[in-house]
Amino acid sequence: MEHVNDTVKNDSNQDEMRDKRWAIVSIASIPLIMTLGNSMLIPVLPVMEKKLDISKVQSSLIITVYSIVAIFLIPIAGYLSDRYGRKIVIIPSLILAGIGGVISAWAAWKMGNPYSLILIGRILQGVGAAGAAPIVLPLVGDMFRRDKDVSATLGVIETSNTFGKVLSPILGSFLAGFIWFLPFVAIPIFCLISVIAIFFLVKKPKNDKKGADFKTFIQNTKEVFQQHSRWLFAVFIIGAILMFVLFAVLFYLSSVLEDTYNYHGVKKGFILAIPLACLCLASFIAGKKIKDNMVVMKWITFSGLLLAGASVLAVSLSDQFIYLTIVFLVCGIGIGAGLPCLDALITQSIEKNVRGTITSFYSSMRYIGVAAGPPVMAYFMKNNLIIMFMILAVCCFVAAIMAFFSIKPNKENEQEKNPAHSPV
Repeated sequence: MEHVNDTVKNDSNQDEMRDKRWAIVSIASIPLIMTLGNSMLIPVLPVMEKKLDISKVQSSLIITVYSIVAIFLIPIAGYLSDRYGRKIVIIPSLILAGIGGVISAWAAWKMGNPYSLILIGRILQGVGAAGAAPIVLPLVGDMFRRDKDVSATLGVIETSNTFGKVLSPILGSFLAGFIWFLPFVAIPIFCLISVIAIFFLVKKPKNDKKGADFKTFIQNTKEVFQQHSRWLFAVFIIGAILMFVLFAVLFYLSSVLEDTYNYHGVKKGFILAIPLACLCLASFIAGKKIKDNMVVMKWITFSGLLLAGASVLAVSLSDQFIYLTIVFLVCGIGIGAGLPCLDALITQSIEKNVRGTITSFYSSMRYIGVAAGPPVMAYFMKNNLIIMFMILAVCCFVAAIMAFFSIKPNKENEQEKNPAHSPV
């Protein structure tokens, strides 16, 4: 009889994944669209400089304001999602991001000097991004009963995020080839599709209740950090380092392809997509393999960091095209393998009532890495490039040491006894 009950329970869990496949697709559209909304503009910046008559610093602000606004607003969005629910935060945020795209597109189309209004539109997009993409992690944690289903879905989410980075330079260059501001027009269209999908296909969890009041919430959050501060801060820092390394090396590779090898536009986008495609594939495979095994998550993260550190150190040995492509391919695999492990460590280890806030701090740290990578790399490219690659390698190795000593999974039987609390 007990065997029959277990069989029925397993079939029910499999049915849960199958029944929610379209919800997973809908949720995965959010990081894809938010990534496209920012990275799609990067290959178009040189064109914008000419069309708007602005400097490189001014054009970089079109990207930077998006990330900076998101960094500060993500924790607020995390709290609101814990207090009032995930969908009630995500849907208005997507609408706001779409409105920001409309404002930027209209300004570029109709105004003689649209730069200031384009920045305002980008700021609104950043506000929308803060309340959309980071809330995906706790939403996935709320959806499933089994941790292995959470891990697999988080792998899909990271794959979608990375696929956005793969597609961005290609799609951005392609659209701008018709009309230079067409990437701005695409953003509200993408957001509208995602809003419709989330509204109709993502159901509110049956056990979803209104969160605690602000005072109780602060107390709960404080207790989480007191209890788990060591490994939480380690995961936060590791996430920031991975994004810092990724965007620094992408900026370098983009510059080398254009300045040294004379690749531009869509052709350059396809070359940049090679290491990002490997990152994308590594994220998907890692998400499938880690299931609910915290020990495996730790060692994949540790190994991925060592691989990334060794590869960026190797970049300094040569700037030959094939060599750089292979090295960055390896770096992408290391980073891609680590990201879904970090997502799962936090999402599976933090209780639901503060999950949105804790994951939002993690997302903010990742945005800091995104914002810091390109300008730091640009500075050292003008001064001493070798030192920059040494800094990136040291960051990866320090992160690996933090993963080794700070992430300490408990025994498997202890996880089964107390699955609601952190097994780390």
